Amino acid sequence: MTEPQPQNDKRGPLGRVLFAILRTILTVLIVIDEIARPLYRPLIAWVASLEIVARMERWIARQPRLAILALLAVPFAVAEPLKLLGLVMMADGRARSGLIVFGFAHLVSFLLVERIYHAGHEKLLTYGWLAWVMGLLTKLRSRVMDWVRSSAAYAIALRSRDAARQWWRGLRA
Repeated sequence: MTEPQPQNDKRGPLGRVLFAILRTILTVLIVIDEIARPLYRPLIAWVASLEIVARMERWIARQPRLAILALLAVPFAVAEPLKLLGLVMMADGRARSGLIVFGFAHLVSFLLVERIYHAGHEKLLTYGWLAWVMGLLTKLRSRVMDWVRSSAAYAIALRSRDAARQWWRGLRA
């Protein structure tokens, strides 16, 4: 089920092990995201449908690109360190508090940062460096997703997910 290593692979045994570990970690993170996506997508859609959010987005879209960048940077600069703080709190034995902080930080990222970027992305992408970074991130994400999807771990995770869904449907029926 695993793909054979290409003949021109110059990695030694340690490199292959490290790449296998990296692929497994990425697979777990991507599968968790795919499990969580049905939970947070409706919330994002609901928030986006609120009139106050639509007004805020129209206001943001009218701002100059530097102001939009600043509006995007502030919640991002708050949310990302809070995610780390939440993980540190959980590692320190304060699981409930850490989970709340971590969840709040993700909520800020999903809702606030995403809506600001959505509202101002046309002007933001007029910054050459930002358009380049976003293009690079899109290509990188695509390559990582292709790499992970070709792994045996991903196939096992999808079979497990499908089995869990089938089990859940059986309980509800």
